[in-house]
Amino acid sequence: MNKVLLIIPKYNTENGNKKSYNYEMPIGLGYINAVLKKEGYDTNCLNLNHIDGPIKDIVEGELNKRDYSFVCTGDVGTGFPIIKKILDAVDTHITNPKIILGGSIVSSEPFFMMEHLKFDYGVIGEGELTIIDLLDSIKNNKDISKVKGIVYKDLNGKIIITSPRERIKDLDSLSFSDYNDFDLNEKLANTHANSSLVGTIDYPRTYLLIGSRGCPFQCTFCYHTVGYQYTTRSLKNIIQEIEFAIDKYKINSFQLHDDLFSTNKKRLYDFCKEIKELNKRKKINLKWMCSLFVSTIDEEILNILKDAGCLVISLGFESYSQEVLKSMKKNITPKQIDNAIKLCMKFKMPIIGNFIFGDIAETKETAKITLDYWKKHCKDQIKLFFIHPYPGSEIYNHCIKKGLIKDKLDYFQNKIFHTFFMNMTNEMSDKEFEELKKEVYELKIKSGNYVIPFKVEQEKKNRYSLYVKCPFCKKTSAHKNNYIQTRFFYRFHIHCRNCGMRFHLVSKLYKFTMDYYFKLDFFRRNFLKYEGMFLRRNV
Repeated sequence: MNKVLLIIPKYNTENGNKKSYNYEMPIGLGYINAVLKKEGYDTNCLNLNHIDGPIKDIVEGELNKRDYSFVCTGDVGTGFPIIKKILDAVDTHITNPKIILGGSIVSSEPFFMMEHLKFDYGVIGEGELTIIDLLDSIKNNKDISKVKGIVYKDLNGKIIITSPRERIKDLDSLSFSDYNDFDLNEKLANTHANSSLVGTIDYPRTYLLIGSRGCPFQCTFCYHTVGYQYTTRSLKNIIQEIEFAIDKYKINSFQLHDDLFSTNKKRLYDFCKEIKELNKRKKINLKWMCSLFVSTIDEEILNILKDAGCLVISLGFESYSQEVLKSMKKNITPKQIDNAIKLCMKFKMPIIGNFIFGDIAETKETAKITLDYWKKHCKDQIKLFFIHPYPGSEIYNHCIKKGLIKDKLDYFQNKIFHTFFMNMTNEMSDKEFEELKKEVYELKIKSGNYVIPFKVEQEKKNRYSLYVKCPFCKKTSAHKNNYIQTRFFYRFHIHCRNCGMRFHLVSKLYKFTMDYYFKLDFFRRNFLKYEGMFLRRNV
């Protein structure tokens, strides 16, 4: 019972059954692969993103090739429909392997998922120790109830959730994520500029890694799979993984997934110093992005980051209303938000961030505060969006308690996607909320900086070099290796290579449509529908 199949779900479903390289490699499943190999298991990976065809046919085809004892997969809650297709295909196969599900999809709702999805065991929280303990118990007929951190059904069909597993304290003890079987090189070779580091590199080979686990903050719209205890890897261990990735995968960039990277300034400064030394040692010029905490942004940090090759930072703004920030349990202030945005623009540091509407405490007045600030100061650098009730989050539980989510199964199957937004507020009427949605959508369209390239050259199929003039600094630059499915109708955003400001590259037809959007009633009523139909085929 040593053969294990790991299945990477199809993350980008806009193109139906066609393969796509526009997704993030699953770090968690990479760690599971590493620990399984270390314990002597014969692992193989099926990456559904890299194969054309229906999920059922692909999964059954792989199971026909080898007699696997176990199949492992996982995802976040929004991946419920895809995970269901995977599990159904495995469950009905004649080889009948044991199915193990992990990730926040099961950690956030273990009882519900065990009721409505076809798997044998669910791993709750960190999986590296649990998966080995679980497989050992299955192989040796041990008492499964003694395995910490799992959900399963006993012989009578009763759902059992075992006691929680203790957190892994020494993250350095874990092997690096193992992507050997994940076709990472294939993904890197097919990564285009407008899908990685927001267009700041023409030919990115971007590696994902984490520097910590857990988060002590309790933002109401977040769900922490491993809880609130914050544990970090040593900088030496992180640098070793980056160096490993340079040698093995020839990377030229990386994304550090660590929301609290800047809360310890000495750690951040030391990391930047280590990156500069690594660049010298490997004779490379790594570019990278990270997430920072709004309250920590100052001139010194931005100077050090830029000097170390950081090209983009991600910041969590969420709202410009202090009342809403307090309701969200965001430990920041509007003044700190304003400072961070202005400093990033001053230092030409591209920002990834959102103002998200629809918190429980949102009102017409609080939304206006945020929108007024955005119109006056943000220059379309910060995206506008709506809060989404991710399973396990406080606001999700609010929706359950208030009866906004009456049928969980219907929610997971049909309404969990980022195109569905419900009125979760305590004060706004449904009519007011719909008016806010309309205002936000139209403001996003009306306020965008849309630029038609003055020159377009095709590199190869669906890949183009676009020559543009920045609407902010007026400098011209070439942006190569952009993926465009439909040349006559496209839109995607990039950041200027000179000033770092965000703007949208659009086709002539798209710009023509935009010019008439607010003039003709037909376009006002139908533009968003037709835009989505065409644009989902692009980036």
